[in-house]
Amino acid sequence: MNTNEEFEKVMQASRQIFVDKLHDYKSAWRIMRPSSVTDQLYIKANRIRSLEVKKESLVGEGIIPEFYAIVNYCIVGLIQLEHGVAEKADMPVDKAIEAYDKYATEALELMKRKNHDYDEAWRGMRVSSYTDLILMKIFRTKQIEELDGKTLVSEGISANYLDMLNYAVFALIKLTIEK
Repeated sequence: MNTNEEFEKVMQASRQIFVDKLHDYKSAWRIMRPSSVTDQLYIKANRIRSLEVKKESLVGEGIIPEFYAIVNYCIVGLIQLEHGVAEKADMPVDKAIEAYDKYATEALELMKRKNHDYDEAWRGMRVSSYTDLILMKIFRTKQIEELDGKTLVSEGISANYLDMLNYAVFALIKLTIEK
């Protein structure tokens, strides 16, 4: 498989998790403000780092589900940035999946451009480095949120969500496909 195929395979698995959760919970996430999505990403990434350091999970779930959650929360964040916060689960399943697919495609296209320029450097990185980069992007996103999005030279929140998503996909490729 090449990187594009591996990326798409991981995104198909992420999408299925998203669809399954839509079945169970509908679009309950629509009530989340982007800052809450960022905090949820922090919880997931921090747990991954904790498990990487401790090498043991007392809850029984490893890091792979957490990386999938990061992919999906990043897309939820992007949807929330575009559509705004709702007071209830107001997005029909078909519209939520359509929005998901839009941002999954955007992430794939970004990965292709960056992978071209960086010449697959991600393959030489450790999974723990993706975790650290995701955490750094979360802290940057929190700072941008504190600045109400008014930055001088930095990309916005959506760019950080897309980068975190791509790092999580790279980790999942290494953990589930390359093994």
